[in-house]
Amino acid sequence: MRNIRLVIEYDGTAYCGWQRQKNGLSIQQLLEESIGRMTGEAIRVIGSGRTDAGVHALRQIANFHTASLLGERNFLMGINSILPADIVVREVREVDPLFHARFCVKSKVYLYRICNRPVRPALERHYAWFVWEPLSLSKINGVLDLFLGRHDFSSFCSTHTDSPDHIRTILDIVVEKDGANMINIFVEADGFLRYMVRTIVGALVDVGRGKCSREEVAEILLAEDRRRAGLTAPPHGLFLKDVKYG
Repeated sequence: MRNIRLVIEYDGTAYCGWQRQKNGLSIQQLLEESIGRMTGEAIRVIGSGRTDAGVHALRQIANFHTASLLGERNFLMGINSILPADIVVREVREVDPLFHARFCVKSKVYLYRICNRPVRPALERHYAWFVWEPLSLSKINGVLDLFLGRHDFSSFCSTHTDSPDHIRTILDIVVEKDGANMINIFVEADGFLRYMVRTIVGALVDVGRGKCSREEVAEILLAEDRRRAGLTAPPHGLFLKDVKYG
């Protein structure tokens, strides 16, 4: 069997998330159906990880196994001719049989976008969180170091996460201004818990609003209790930016 690796970009607005679900249309389902139409096989597409409903991807990685002899370009053109316009396969490559899109991951990078201006956006409404109160980037940058390194992120994840182990290592976290009104937050870690990035972003917005101090953020992190943290940022501002392998 051949092992085929995909690089996928998608707008998650219309979908229930990456993973197949009984009650909604998923990215994984559409990919499996599209590839299956080409090969005549029952295809299982393995993603680097799940993205929730409304979350987007600039560079999701996946792989599947097939006995088909179709070439890489034929796969690329064929899959994209079947997929809807809001999902596109950017790259197709045959890889080592042992490559696994999920288990071989070294780290992932997420981007969260905030539109910070007095009036709500029209064009960015599905791709950035609208926050009308002015945010202080100096205050936000003053707490980023608290998240770096290995921590128990129980205060910054869903109480319904599948993982019993809430310890993760954040390798990098950067906040940048993008033009007059956009704020980009980049987070790289060896793994993420459900809602982890969105809950961290919620805390950073509270810091930027002046509603939460550095000392309070440190206490929330040490508490290992989701009830201590504030709001969870909405999904539509979140993008899976990159997946890194060794």
